[in-house]
Amino acid sequence: MISKLSGILERFDKLSELVSDPEVIKDIELWQKYVKERAELEETANKYLEYKKVEEDGKSAEELLKSETDPEMKEMLEDEYYSCKKKLAEITDELKILLLPKDPDDNKNVIIEIRGGAGGEEAALFAYELYRMYVKYAESNRWKTEEIDSNETELGGIKEVVFSISGKGVYSKLKYESGVHRVQRVPDTESQGRIHTSTVTVAVLPEAEDVEVHIEEKDLKIDTFRSSGAGGQHVNKTESCIRMTHLPTGIVVTCQDERSQIKNREKAMKVMKSRLYDYYNTQYQSEYAANRKSQVGTGDRSERIRTYNFPQGRITDHRIGYTIYSLEDFLMGNIEGMIEALAIADREAKLSSQEED
Repeated sequence: MISKLSGILERFDKLSELVSDPEVIKDIELWQKYVKERAELEETANKYLEYKKVEEDGKSAEELLKSETDPEMKEMLEDEYYSCKKKLAEITDELKILLLPKDPDDNKNVIIEIRGGAGGEEAALFAYELYRMYVKYAESNRWKTEEIDSNETELGGIKEVVFSISGKGVYSKLKYESGVHRVQRVPDTESQGRIHTSTVTVAVLPEAEDVEVHIEEKDLKIDTFRSSGAGGQHVNKTESCIRMTHLPTGIVVTCQDERSQIKNREKAMKVMKSRLYDYYNTQYQSEYAANRKSQVGTGDRSERIRTYNFPQGRITDHRIGYTIYSLEDFLMGNIEGMIEALAIADREAKLSSQEED
């Protein structure tokens, strides 16, 4: 670990020189690259410098103890030595976390796709509640949300909705939400008071940047059509809606949110790039592919990551066995506690794996 940290500190110092070099500053792209790399290493480099300082202080106290005869001074040096030893153990744990492999997508914006699974209208109604939950969570973090496409039902539910969330570190927080969400409750239409079980699938895709996904025009088939909606909503008389098909993969994206065909095309292209980025990741990273499959599933009741039980006011995440009894509050966007628990569990699993290696 120490040799790795020494290499990071050496690289950080070198980058600090480079970003101040007039020749580098002239090349804005190169300068930005170095600034970004330096920022990524800064926390680890500073933490290692703190480690070295505490280690040095501990060694000095230990050396002085060997020759000190004054009882009061000796006690003070012992306190400093053990304090440094304790602090060093704490910093070591922090450094282990900082050295964990970073997810390259963590700082990206996201495209979220929510679809009703098993359960018909009840699934569509819950899909809308999940959509609202994520929008409210985004608002609490001052992130920007933008609807790209939706298919509403007459009772106020949504068969599917696609939307983007933009802001700092969005994917790092919301990546744990991909999967099948199961709801158990008594529908308003149920006269016998029986609890129904429905499912909704959520897919969280990191938004791809232009440099990451290149799409050839010849590989795209673009159709236009008139928008439609439940009860005549969002209907217009011009063919402004876009259906974009990527011929090599068969991936289809539709967008009818805007009345402008150009704007709908831009939004559809953004979703297409993100889906292709995700698709190619699953092709070349078997570990990621297996994870994605286990998360998203098919919408079947048995494939779930989380259950929302209305009679008990309970939310349980089955991946980590974490339960919260504040369902109403949770659905109003107060999901930070759950996300933090998932992030901690993920980090601990990675630390455990690293120690085994």
